[in-house]
Amino acid sequence: MSPNLKNVGGWGNVVLAYKTLGVVFGGLVTSPLYVYPSMPLKSPTEEKYLGIFSIMFWTLTLIGVVKYCGIALKADDQGEGGTFALYSLLCKNMNIGILSSNCANSNSILPENTERKSRLVKFFEKSIVARRVLLFVSILGMCMLIGDGILTPAISVLSAMDGVKARFDSVSKSLVEALSAVVLVILFLLQKYGTSRVSFMFSPIMAAWTLSTPIVGIYSIVRHYPSIFKALSPHYIFLFFSRNGKEGWLLLGGTILSITGSEAMFADLGHFNKSSIQMAFFFTIYPSLVFTYAGQTAYLIKNPDDFKDGFYKFIPNAVYWPIFIIATLAAIVASQSLISATFSVIKQSVVLDYFPRVKVVHTSPNKEGEVYSPEVNYILMILCVAVILIFGDGNIANAFGVVVSLVMLITTILLTLVMIIIWRTSPLLVALYFSVFFTMEGVYVSAVCTKIPEGGWIPFAISLILAFIMFGWYYGRQRKIEYELTHRIDLATLRMLLSDPGVQRVPGLCFFYTNIQDGFTPVLGHYVKNTRSLHKVTIFTTLRYLLVPRVDPHERIIVRKLALEGVYRCLIQYGYADSLNLGGDDFVSQVTQSLQAHVENGLGCLPSERLQAQPEISELEEAKMAGVVHIRGKTRFYISKKCSRFDRFMLVFYEVLHGNSRSALPTLGVPPPQCIEVGMLYEA
Repeated sequence: MSPNLKNVGGWGNVVLAYKTLGVVFGGLVTSPLYVYPSMPLKSPTEEKYLGIFSIMFWTLTLIGVVKYCGIALKADDQGEGGTFALYSLLCKNMNIGILSSNCANSNSILPENTERKSRLVKFFEKSIVARRVLLFVSILGMCMLIGDGILTPAISVLSAMDGVKARFDSVSKSLVEALSAVVLVILFLLQKYGTSRVSFMFSPIMAAWTLSTPIVGIYSIVRHYPSIFKALSPHYIFLFFSRNGKEGWLLLGGTILSITGSEAMFADLGHFNKSSIQMAFFFTIYPSLVFTYAGQTAYLIKNPDDFKDGFYKFIPNAVYWPIFIIATLAAIVASQSLISATFSVIKQSVVLDYFPRVKVVHTSPNKEGEVYSPEVNYILMILCVAVILIFGDGNIANAFGVVVSLVMLITTILLTLVMIIIWRTSPLLVALYFSVFFTMEGVYVSAVCTKIPEGGWIPFAISLILAFIMFGWYYGRQRKIEYELTHRIDLATLRMLLSDPGVQRVPGLCFFYTNIQDGFTPVLGHYVKNTRSLHKVTIFTTLRYLLVPRVDPHERIIVRKLALEGVYRCLIQYGYADSLNLGGDDFVSQVTQSLQAHVENGLGCLPSERLQAQPEISELEEAKMAGVVHIRGKTRFYISKKCSRFDRFMLVFYEVLHGNSRSALPTLGVPPPQCIEVGMLYEA
């Protein structure tokens, strides 16, 4: 989160709350479009509808108000939210491995007092299986959000376009699906242009939707069933289950959709702040949803067989087409929000070394969240269109329920660990929280799992595949870091290599990239032994990603001279909003200027001392004029017979991913003619 957002107060929070309508709550506030149509109701009655409304009200209240607004928003990791932020928070308070190989030294804030470690902490620190399961579950929660990015555009646009069919009986279901697919294809093709030019319209559109639907709901309540709010009594929930049994349990697969998008309140925390999200939810989203669902239910009590068109049927004729237009625009905005969130998650995963390298383009110089990935965009487009054309709205709803319930359950488990390990909450309160939410969400999961054969397998399969890819990539990267730390070259070894008469110092300026700061990568020894050379000026460069928007210019490049002629170390620090381009003359000039300043400051300020630095500065300029080259190791694993089956399988899988991912240097903006990739086998 930007520091500016933390300190916002008063009217600043009101403005931010208004902006959240177009970014955070798109999926949640458009859920009335598809909740009732997704329910397989048999012989609906007044009591059944009252029970369904009571369940939706208490689901919104307990999960939306209590869990997410009241508890989850407090569990941020340096302003960031989401399941992976919870995992990051746990990593920083338990010795269960580093969050990312890029920031091993900067992100460790483990408590010094190890005597008071709980049994749970000791269990995770000792059990490699528990650590791997925790990581995989956290990654799976993030992948479920990516699955959400596939299903939300599909179900939102399809449900909105159903308004055409509801008004004209001659319009077929196939035509509605085709129109929805065309809208989504256009939406995805426009992604490369970014959303800056139209994003100012997102909040007004969602505000119009958020205000218009409860007004229609209130009209429907007054006209059809004024006593609808008696269903707020939990008595109707018990009555619903006692009279409907298994059918009532299966209907939970539809009622869970009333809370879809609630995870975005937590996941998008880094783009806003806690107060603005809470303000928007309490004063607009929550009452809007309650009145909208109450109005729909009131209409359906008097027209019980209209649930398949449960949204558009309850819209009065006088405002039908204005509401249809607003609904379609709101569905597109909700889709755009999830697509943008998916790009942002993928970008953060690539930066943190949890996902194979893909092309990521910033479409706005001012907004960190506005990124675009061509590969991800076209995969999302194909999957969205395929989901609409192959499975239709009924199976999409089944699939959506699986995503929503599993993400909530994963968040509950991780929040419980945060309460025990970090917050040290009273065991009684932890037990109360866990028993209420794990039981409620567990029942929801059990209901939606029955929908897996009917389309629920779609997001589950996609999320498992993505989670397996991320886990495999992370595991392979960590094994490489482990090998490099074990076989690193120290300064004395490098001096010995360079003292060999057969090793030449060739003209030029070389940036030699390494992941480790204490010592040198083993690729260096491999390079020197086989090429019998090293550039006259060699700068060992490490990139460090920091969890801040932008790094101050004076802290961006940190250089120091090593105890060897022409050998330097450079640390480049960057935040999530910084553009990282290492190929331009501007970058090379910044580094050489920093080196010159470092050399001059190291010798002193007297004119005679500056003269002593002149030969070294001249050498830097000559090396720069001779040519710049960027060297990076392209390493592979040699998988020996000593490896366990798990290691052998994961490392082979990593090599497949590595062989099909983009090279790091072009990704960093280095021109291909200046790239040298040194191949080396690491023995696993």
